[in-house]
Amino acid sequence: MLPVMKAVFLVGGEGTRLRPLTCNTPKAMVPVLNRPFLEHVISYFKGHGVVDIILATKQQSRQLQDYFGDGAEFGVRLTYSLEDFPRGTAGAVKKAEKFLDGPFVVFNGDTFTGLDLTAMLRFHREKKPVATIALTPVEDPTIYGVVETDKEGRVRRFTEKPARDKVTTNMINAGLYIVEPGILDCIAADTFFSFEHDVFPPLLEKGQAIYGFPLEAYWIDIGTPGKYLRLNCDLLLRDVKEVKFEGESVVHPSARISPPAVIGAGCSIDRNAVVKGPVVIGPGCRIGQGATVEGAVLWQNCEIGRRAKLRSCVIASECSVEPQSKIGDNCVLGDNVTVARGTRLPDGIMVWPAKYK
Repeated sequence: MLPVMKAVFLVGGEGTRLRPLTCNTPKAMVPVLNRPFLEHVISYFKGHGVVDIILATKQQSRQLQDYFGDGAEFGVRLTYSLEDFPRGTAGAVKKAEKFLDGPFVVFNGDTFTGLDLTAMLRFHREKKPVATIALTPVEDPTIYGVVETDKEGRVRRFTEKPARDKVTTNMINAGLYIVEPGILDCIAADTFFSFEHDVFPPLLEKGQAIYGFPLEAYWIDIGTPGKYLRLNCDLLLRDVKEVKFEGESVVHPSARISPPAVIGAGCSIDRNAVVKGPVVIGPGCRIGQGATVEGAVLWQNCEIGRRAKLRSCVIASECSVEPQSKIGDNCVLGDNVTVARGTRLPDGIMVWPAKYK
């Protein structure tokens, strides 16, 4: 029987790369298939028996606390460790030290994975290192910090953004660690400290054993709008496969909805509208007559006007796309944006909460 571990989720980041979606919404609360991203992560950990979770977050975390409370509704026990200033990945864990009493898991709140955490916990128990790091392969390791291991999985070196001719592996830090409590003594208190630069490399230099656990499952960093959209589409294609209504909605008989799709409660889809999956439509959205929504993610209470066309884009809450407008691929609208009638947004445009004409 594996020991029960606590987990520390690092969810205090500003979500700068994910703007404009995070202008009003914490990164952990951005909706994925109409549920906060953090809810999916909590469900994943619960499935592996990790139910004591510390959320390392900034003091302005009211949205998280209001939604998740003490975690009982989600089958876990949540504790909040509030940062008064940014402390980095290791500094945030040090701040939560009083809640930790044994080996624990650290999880970067930017990532989503299907890693077999139970197998990783077993691996850590067998090898008995000071830390085990989940590793994932990437196509271009030159833009990451790579982690080189020997054939037994023991980490040999960390290399930050290697030149192409110096690449020895495509395995990078996946943002999930299992660490022994003694590692907390290596972290300076009340200062910015990172595992990647200030903890793991010095431990390696001292001869401490750190192991890598290769990740063969799905993994994605949702730090950018493009990757956020990709996660929604990937999960739809993998898990939904049909048209899923989450409550009562009004759909005109002539409207065409192609799976996979998730449609929130209280939506209306008008005459001759086309909704083509993979697509997520949040609660309270209205799709006008003859409008087309394809491969998109809409948050709540959005209004898509008559004969408007949306494709492969993300539309945050309370937005209005007026009639005959067109939103191009990879466009992102922040909350409360109005796209004026007949506007054509070129591919890749990001619009902060303001009127766009």
